[in-house]
Amino acid sequence: MATIRALVLNCTLKRSPAPSSSEVLGREVLDALAAQGVDGELIRVVDHDVRFGVTTDEGDGDGWPAIRAKMLDARILVIATPIWLGQPSAVTKMVLERLDAELSETDDEGRLLTYGKVAGVAVVGNEDGAHHTIAEVQQALNEVGFTCPAAGATYWVGEALQTVDYLDARPKPDTTDRTTRALALNSAHLARLLAEQPYPPPDARSAAAGSSREPA
Repeated sequence: MATIRALVLNCTLKRSPAPSSSEVLGREVLDALAAQGVDGELIRVVDHDVRFGVTTDEGDGDGWPAIRAKMLDARILVIATPIWLGQPSAVTKMVLERLDAELSETDDEGRLLTYGKVAGVAVVGNEDGAHHTIAEVQQALNEVGFTCPAAGATYWVGEALQTVDYLDARPKPDTTDRTTRALALNSAHLARLLAEQPYPPPDARSAAAGSSREPA
C-alpha cells in the first residue's frame, strides 16, 4: 500500500497562538486521515512570511518555498479557511495565487507536479457562504492540477448574527464529524489510487486520441 502524507494549510487571519476555529477543524481532518493510515501536519500560513505573487519563490526571505516543498512531498492537500464576507479568507486567496505557479511546473513526462495529488477543503464561519467558499477553493485547486474526491469538503457555520465559533461548538457537531470522516476516507482512497495509477503524460493522451480516429 502506498505511503500517503497530508498537509493542511490553515488560512486563518490570526497569528499563533491566537485560537483558531480553522485550526480546530483542520486538526480534526488530520485525525480522521490518521484513522485511514495517513500521516500529516498542519501549517498556519500567517505564521510564515509568505509573500503575495504568482511564482514559486518571490525571493527576499519568502516563506512560500518551504511550504511548497511540504506540499510537493504530500499526496493530500487540505485548505482550511474561515469565511469572511461570504468569501474564503484573504490568506486562502493568497495561497491559491501562489499555487497558480504550478501551471508552469512539470515532471519529466510533461505532467504538472500537482497531478496525482488530492485536494480537500475545510470551512468554518459565523455566517452563510460555506458552499460558495468550497466551490471557489475546489475550482481553483482543480484548475492548478489537484484532484478533488467525492464529498471532498467539510464545514461548519454558526447561527446567523451570533458569536459562537466552531472551537466553542462542543461537543463536536455530528454532521460536521460525518463530513470530516467522509473527506478523509475518500481523500485517502483516491490518493492511493492515483499513487498506484498515475495520470498519463500529455503525449500519451494525444497518442491515444490520435489512434482512435477514423481514417479520412
